Amino acid sequence: MKKVLLLGASGNIGTQALDILEKNPLSFSLVGISVGKRIEKIEGILKRFPSVSFLCLEREEDVLSLKEKYPHLTFFSGDDGLLDLIRLSNPDMVVNALVGFVGLLPSIETLEENKILCLANKESLVTGGEKINRLLAHGKGRLYPIDSEHVALAQCLSKVNRNDVDKLLITASGGSFRKKRRSELKNVTPEEALKHPTWSMGKKITIDSATMFNKGFEVIEAYYFFRFPLSKIEILMHDESYVHSALLMKDGTYYADVCTPDMHGPIEYALYEGKNKFEVYHEKKLSDFGRYTFHKFDPERYPAVNICLNALKEGGVMPTILNAANEEAVYLFLSGKIPFLSIEKIVENALEHFPNLAHPTLREIRSADFYTRLYIKRKYEGE
Repeated sequence: MKKVLLLGASGNIGTQALDILEKNPLSFSLVGISVGKRIEKIEGILKRFPSVSFLCLEREEDVLSLKEKYPHLTFFSGDDGLLDLIRLSNPDMVVNALVGFVGLLPSIETLEENKILCLANKESLVTGGEKINRLLAHGKGRLYPIDSEHVALAQCLSKVNRNDVDKLLITASGGSFRKKRRSELKNVTPEEALKHPTWSMGKKITIDSATMFNKGFEVIEAYYFFRFPLSKIEILMHDESYVHSALLMKDGTYYADVCTPDMHGPIEYALYEGKNKFEVYHEKKLSDFGRYTFHKFDPERYPAVNICLNALKEGGVMPTILNAANEEAVYLFLSGKIPFLSIEKIVENALEHFPNLAHPTLREIRSADFYTRLYIKRKYEGE
């Protein structure tokens, strides 16, 4: 039985991870969780999982208010609390379902503690991919993806000779505005942007899907996960989200992973360390899927992807600046403070504003994140 620590237990991925853990009590014991500010979720989770002994919250005042109610729990708070939670709960496996840059240090700490890391937090690889791969190369921990696209690629790659692969194809739905021209995006609202055509996801990733920053991040993740040259990783537009990713082989044939757009399967893949348990979440025949629609990716329609790839090519702190600027810009858009198309402009402006720093330390990565956010807040919110 694996002892599991779930970071981001109250979010979209975390909630689905809880479903799988609850269904498999002989395989997993949930020993600790983090829930950020969503303290209203704690009671329900503890009723389902009495094995939980460790809890991290974002705010210290919430810890003080809950200690009396839950005297049997060991509490932590803040970003440092997440790291203490990993060290002191002593799990076998950490599911990192945190959203944003806050997930980077817990990912690194998990590997440094030689634990299994099930990674849904995109920002860990976007901002710290080199450091994470260096830890893995030195035998620190093990890493399994949770993103459906990367799970699909991992499963396809496990069936073929890597040397026979010509391209990794990451599929993209195109997000909420895929049927609109760029000229029609000037006045779209957050409410419209949050209506994804095929997936049910959290707010941040849904906006990132609409801009396609999400897909740019996924290309960066694939680059670090699978260590193929960037020139061998391509995006393929696919309306229905049934084909999660595919391989184009050198002989012109394809290997594809096909299933309904649901995250339970990818989460289970990571929890079982790349082994299929064959739990059926949506039983479908190929004929049930109907039409499969594919289109060539248009970088002019979705410039966010090239913004991401250029940041990766520059390296240094540029991916960190990219991520921080995007997080802040998405917040501004969701708050009604900027129009949708300004998200890209804010990110580009931040990348142009700051000088690069090659081979940054972890401290320098954190500093780049902090000053990028400060720059954007001062410029767009007057802080």
